[in-house]
Amino acid sequence: MNLLLDSHALLWALAAPDKLSPAAKEAIRRPSNVVYYSPVSVWELEIKAARGKLDLPPDWTGALDRTGILEQPVTTADAVRAARLPPHHADPFDRMLVAQALNGELQLVTRDAFAAAYGVPVLPA
Repeated sequence: MNLLLDSHALLWALAAPDKLSPAAKEAIRRPSNVVYYSPVSVWELEIKAARGKLDLPPDWTGALDRTGILEQPVTTADAVRAARLPPHHADPFDRMLVAQALNGELQLVTRDAFAAAYGVPVLPA
């Protein structure tokens, strides 16, 4: 199974794994699964931290590099797909994650219900 972590799931996997559902925690830890994060999530989390809405762990991106979670680059095809998605959800970060999950045939690990409207496979975070 190939997984893409939503922003909150990424942060929980790094700093608060007990917040993850047992199924998500198991799937992330299972060696046969490939786990990805998006630079879009890094961007979103850093914006929230800069606005004082979130405290990020020190050197959290360095810690990310040491986890084995792989970066899923944003492509032109992802940008086009995100822009062309039906308007079920307006958040551009979430729309890009949905597009990346669909294009990469990845299961999105998220607690948010928005993804179901797009038909993306979801593993509850």
